[in-house]
Amino acid sequence: MSAPPLDASPSAREGRQRWWTRLGPGLITGAADDDPSGIATYSQAGAQLGYAAGWTLLFAYPLMVGIQLASARIGRITGRSLPANFAQFCPRWLVAALVLLLLTANVINLGADLNAMGAAAALVLPGHADAYVVGFGLVSLLLQVFLPYERYVRVLKWLTLSLFAYVAVVFAVDVDWHGALEGTFMPSMQWNKAYVTTVVAILGTTISPYLFFWQAAQEVEEIKRVPRDQPLRVAPDQARRQLRRLRIDTAVGMGFSNVVAFFMIVATAATLHAHGITDIETPEQAAEALRPVAGDAAFLLFALGIIGTGLLALPVLAGSAADAVASYFHVRKGLDLPLAEGRSFYGILAAAMVLGLAIGLSGVNPISALFWSAVINAVISVPVMVAVMVAATSRKLMGPMVLPLKWKVLGWLATAAMAAASLALLAVSVG
Repeated sequence: MSAPPLDASPSAREGRQRWWTRLGPGLITGAADDDPSGIATYSQAGAQLGYAAGWTLLFAYPLMVGIQLASARIGRITGRSLPANFAQFCPRWLVAALVLLLLTANVINLGADLNAMGAAAALVLPGHADAYVVGFGLVSLLLQVFLPYERYVRVLKWLTLSLFAYVAVVFAVDVDWHGALEGTFMPSMQWNKAYVTTVVAILGTTISPYLFFWQAAQEVEEIKRVPRDQPLRVAPDQARRQLRRLRIDTAVGMGFSNVVAFFMIVATAATLHAHGITDIETPEQAAEALRPVAGDAAFLLFALGIIGTGLLALPVLAGSAADAVASYFHVRKGLDLPLAEGRSFYGILAAAMVLGLAIGLSGVNPISALFWSAVINAVISVPVMVAVMVAATSRKLMGPMVLPLKWKVLGWLATAAMAAASLALLAVSVG
């Protein structure tokens, strides 16, 4: 295809771009969803339930797209973060409560991810896991503070490739594809604490509050980064192109996340569950799922996956928490800010990382911490999702570009599903 003429308008030039060049916040958000917490949760699910856990990802995908697209549209249409929009219709105490819920979930997730990254590094390198925990936390913080966002995005996109190790496993082992397809399309439900807790953990690591805040915040960052871009309420002529990009970016990003997660479940079901390992307690056990493609280097491949996805997820977790807190206190924010201009924002970011480091150094079992952080995310997500859906369907905030009916239905279904999962967990826990 020939290049567009030099005098072509920005819209014409962008209209001729390949679709994959438009991927950005949605792809990074989806890839960050398969963080160390996701790897541990999907591995635990495959080990415990075998192929019977596959249906959860098929079920979660459209719901995930619905709620993430609602979040992305809020950021792109209004040009403001989720907390700033929540403040338009919620009392200040309620906005504070929503931000606190996000901060709590993110700090716990940060700590669990750092803990797992340190334990994974200690599998293949000399030294104590705690030293690696501190090192990873500091490296991630310095990259966020000193590397411009545009360059950081390029790094984050490449880090997503580390997730394909689990795809390779499926083609290297004897998978019971009849069982895998049956578990995906004709699942056999169970009503017991182990099964319900695992399903809730999968939903919690797939549909997580930090993903809503991050994707909305990154759409706002993109508006600032591209000089000709404006909030769609101000520049409705950009709506058709930008909303189409949002749909593609979100659908592909969440699809990437869930396909890789499905392969993680199938890989661990075929390698661990099939050989009687039904409860993963250590990183060493989780790494065994990769032995069919890596042999004695399974620990190395596992460590690279945990560390790579961890480095991808840490800025999403810390950045979304810092953005939400900064929005609440009306502090200038943004990953593109020089340190001298964004000291308060980066101070909040650093505080979140330090709290995460404290949890990461607490000595808890890394696999257990990752799994339970996913459960906590599921429970905390419900009130945040309600606020997102109210904002996305508010004409006061969105003007004529309120969320269309089909996406509205998916968003509310996602919210209802997370509420039902949390209630089910409560029922089996006290029953």
